[in-house]
Amino acid sequence: MKKHTYFFIIILSCFQGRIFAQSHYPGQHDGKFALQDKLQPAVYSFDLSAIRLLDGRFKENMLREQSWILSLDTKRLLHSFRNNAGIYDANEGGYFDLKKYGGWESLDCDLRGHSTGHLLSGLALMYAQTGDERFKMKSDSIVSGLAEVQKVLNQEGYLSAYPQELINRNIAGKKVWAPWYTLHKIVSGLIDQYLYCNNQQALEVVQKMGDWAYKKLQPITPEQRAIMLRNEFGGINESFYNLYAITGKPIYKWLAEFFYHNEMLDPLKEGKDILEKKHANTYIPKLLGVTREYELEGQGKGDEMASFFWNTVINHHSFVTGSNSDKEKFFKADELSQHLTGFTGETCNVYNMLKLTRHLFSHTADVKYADYYEKALFNHILGQQNPETGMVAYFLPMMAGAHKVYSTPENSFWCCVGSGFENHAKYGEAIYYHSKDALYVNLFIASSLNWKEKGFKIKQETNFPESGKTIFTVESAENQLLTLNLRYPSWASVVNVTVNGKSMKIKQSAGSYIAITRIWKANDHVEINFPMNLTTVATNDNPDKVAILYGPIVLAGEMGTAQMENLAPYSNPSLYNDYYTYNYKVPTDLVKILSIDKVHPENDIKPLAGKPLTFKTSKEGITLRPLYDLHRERYVVYWDLK
Repeated sequence: MKKHTYFFIIILSCFQGRIFAQSHYPGQHDGKFALQDKLQPAVYSFDLSAIRLLDGRFKENMLREQSWILSLDTKRLLHSFRNNAGIYDANEGGYFDLKKYGGWESLDCDLRGHSTGHLLSGLALMYAQTGDERFKMKSDSIVSGLAEVQKVLNQEGYLSAYPQELINRNIAGKKVWAPWYTLHKIVSGLIDQYLYCNNQQALEVVQKMGDWAYKKLQPITPEQRAIMLRNEFGGINESFYNLYAITGKPIYKWLAEFFYHNEMLDPLKEGKDILEKKHANTYIPKLLGVTREYELEGQGKGDEMASFFWNTVINHHSFVTGSNSDKEKFFKADELSQHLTGFTGETCNVYNMLKLTRHLFSHTADVKYADYYEKALFNHILGQQNPETGMVAYFLPMMAGAHKVYSTPENSFWCCVGSGFENHAKYGEAIYYHSKDALYVNLFIASSLNWKEKGFKIKQETNFPESGKTIFTVESAENQLLTLNLRYPSWASVVNVTVNGKSMKIKQSAGSYIAITRIWKANDHVEINFPMNLTTVATNDNPDKVAILYGPIVLAGEMGTAQMENLAPYSNPSLYNDYYTYNYKVPTDLVKILSIDKVHPENDIKPLAGKPLTFKTSKEGITLRPLYDLHRERYVVYWDLK
């Protein structure tokens, strides 16, 4: 996040409804919208409540996330809001009685309150993913507290943990750290709370916020608006489109259109790549609003703009992990090898790119979006969380010899901690999609699906990527013809499929879907197996700077812990934004060069017996493992070739 325009998000949501944090995807939330999307998508999303994770690496991350979000104290989260409203919260203002959260939640930080937003979305997702009432109860209490603050503030619906003067500074073009970005998190969280938990109070509170925003921004001149929108505002345009769809009130559509940033978005209509030096996570969420407008209206250039942006980012500005940016900014197209630093791959960027990817996949059912989703989910998001503590990393460094730098439990609360509350609570959301009579399987993650409308239940058992084998078992089915579309990943060279033990002749090629159409019965089973191979991927601008993959999984070299001192690998809260200035103290003798055949890396890299997904280079003796499983030690992703 940009230090002067980023905002942290942790919003609330808790209903087995049909939305995922801060986004509505086609096919969700029946009965929750006054206005229906005019776009006819290629595929529809399931409610997260229809999917359950089974035992595996993703569920382990989710369980750690549960412990983390439940440990955060509601009173402490609401303290800055109550302090802003002058509500009694603790003896003598709580300076002694109430321990405050630090970092970006400090009482003197412009972004205070953002974590309460993200957290509520994380709680909502967790409730939808598990059905566990603890998550609903906690978020209900937060909504109630926010409603009280809004009432006491008595400022025409304004609600935040900071005074309106921060908004006034933004409108006047004065220096301030992203007040509308913060409000975006709160607005989106309240919307999520209504959609997931059916919390009517949340809907009332967020409508009052929208009413206030409309009155606040109505007098703004075009010149003031242009200046104001240069400050980061997240995806608040998307949230106002969702509020407009829920209520049918035109003022919320006006607000969504107000936050259309011409300076950044208009060039996309002309197919211009202006990303260089732009703050990445200021840019990406703007496209979510454009996409929601396109879905609501069913026409316009929104889809074309979003598709061009997505292709530009993925093909010319992204690393092998699916992440992008260097020190939070896009760099010149295709100059990847010149930006392998300790500050690449902001996690919030990936979080928002995955959201955009879901929209675009719904519109087209193009397998390229599913391929990217898998890449970024496994290689970045899955490995963001430290399995020892549940803390998360802001960046995914591409610098040789760097390591992941993790947040602290009470004194970080960066933006990527906020999006992390959501990332690890919604792993089920992009595994399955559907059309009228077809089920799409996009991700190989151990899970079960209940397609209630079709009376169809299916279980997916896999330990992918340790093995390329996945078994699907039909648990119940009605007497009807359904197609099971299994993703045939672009990285796969061969596939084997059996239906009830009988081999199936595959006509499709990689980068498509394998369609199996039949009247399914309980206990039918399908087994699919993708043998995986070692490959290399070079940076766009240097053919001899390569990363090593096994199937879709990025392998990194284990480099130990030499010179990792003091608090490493954790952030030092006593230093100013040390995640952004971190000194990795990389040893000078670190191995960065390999002697391997980049066309046939299997000749020089061998698997270690009895150790899944573990390899060793023949000449240098470097151990390679999945980047998502390398924690608390140095690593190398991109190698120079001899």
